[in-house]
Amino acid sequence: MKIPIKIKYFCKILKDAGFQCYLVGGAVRNYVGGMSPPSDYDFATDALPEQVISLFKNVIPTGIDHGTVTVHFEGMKFEVTTFRIDGKYTDSRHPDSIKYSTSIYADLERRDFTINAMAIDPLTDELIDPQNGQQDLRDKIIRAIGVPEERFAEDGLRVLRACRFASQLQFTIEEKTFKGIIQEAERLKLIAVERIRDEIKHILLSDKPSIAFYIMKETGVLKYIIPELLEGVGIKQKIMHKFDVFEHSVIAPDFAEKNIAIKLAALLHDIGKPRCFDLKNGEPTFYNHDALSAKMAETILTDLKFPKQTIKQVTHLIKFHMFNYTRDWTDGAIRRFIAKVGPENIQDLLKLRHADKSAMKGETRQCQTDISLVSRINDILQRESAFSIKNLDVDGNILSSKAGIPKSHQMGLVLQFLLDSVLEDPALNNEDKLIEMAKSFYESRIKCIEV
Repeated sequence: MKIPIKIKYFCKILKDAGFQCYLVGGAVRNYVGGMSPPSDYDFATDALPEQVISLFKNVIPTGIDHGTVTVHFEGMKFEVTTFRIDGKYTDSRHPDSIKYSTSIYADLERRDFTINAMAIDPLTDELIDPQNGQQDLRDKIIRAIGVPEERFAEDGLRVLRACRFASQLQFTIEEKTFKGIIQEAERLKLIAVERIRDEIKHILLSDKPSIAFYIMKETGVLKYIIPELLEGVGIKQKIMHKFDVFEHSVIAPDFAEKNIAIKLAALLHDIGKPRCFDLKNGEPTFYNHDALSAKMAETILTDLKFPKQTIKQVTHLIKFHMFNYTRDWTDGAIRRFIAKVGPENIQDLLKLRHADKSAMKGETRQCQTDISLVSRINDILQRESAFSIKNLDVDGNILSSKAGIPKSHQMGLVLQFLLDSVLEDPALNNEDKLIEMAKSFYESRIKCIEV
């Protein structure tokens, strides 16, 4: 195990002061499992929080009530927690009390899953594995420590964490643990929305998010997370689709880029389909599902307390994901499409489109018409830049002073006319031409009606 020298040096400072120090958590799991190098390092020690604070210059008391501090050390951040034994969990979220311990073994017993209950001494490479997590790593199994129902009762979020680890590691959940999730899933109602949101993000940014969503469906967890997805179970689609609406929706993120907005858009892009379902000549139809899906996604993501900018981006992508490009689109049609979607959103929309199409059959699809569209869009974006009113060679002040158009709602109508004209013919984006066009439009289309 190639543990970084900074980790060894950090641990040596604690050991030289007479304390135990072990690497714990996900970093140990990654090292033992031969996975990618960890990005975060957590430590367990018998040093009390105030003793840790006395040994290092920059320490933040992030969770000091539960024995945890964050140490800034050599450009890295380490979470350091004193060995502890937890009391009862009457709220299914936090222990009512904690008692500090001097034993790493006692500390590991309070953890959630066997693969997370190992510790490494960075100075000797000694591995401590009282729950046989190594074997479960080899067997690719998620197993709760002890009685699963008791572990999940201690912290209801653990039922979702089990699904997350299954997705991230592409492991299966051990039978008793699976049954424990079913029995204790309702405890998610007691968990803060922000904690649930963060688990969803971890799931979506894994290599295979669909694993977690299938498990959530089978265990009943999903009805406490995003119950609207369950409405798609059994809703068949047209012949081009291999899966029902639910399966298509949870598979789509597997093919999406690791960007949380694109992943969320892939998951929710068809969330409104079941409510738009109809049969026409024996074929299922879902008219206007894109608009309804965008509206439902906004509500779901708001309830989950995602950032407003993320919600705005996701709903925008969903709203426009149903465009139907054909090779006979004119350059003017391409420019209007870019203007409607926004140049800054084009690439993300095409990535969502790729995930959507790939999830129809469950395999990566390269659509030739989409390749043609990308080529034409890139060509136009390189040559032209007027895709919104602010890109025009005139503005309201110029049209007011040089064309005599009042600064009112009429100005907005004139500017929109000018943009539509420039999208059709970019050569018109010239101040003199636009002023003449504005005068003519205002005189013939607006002023005469008002008179």
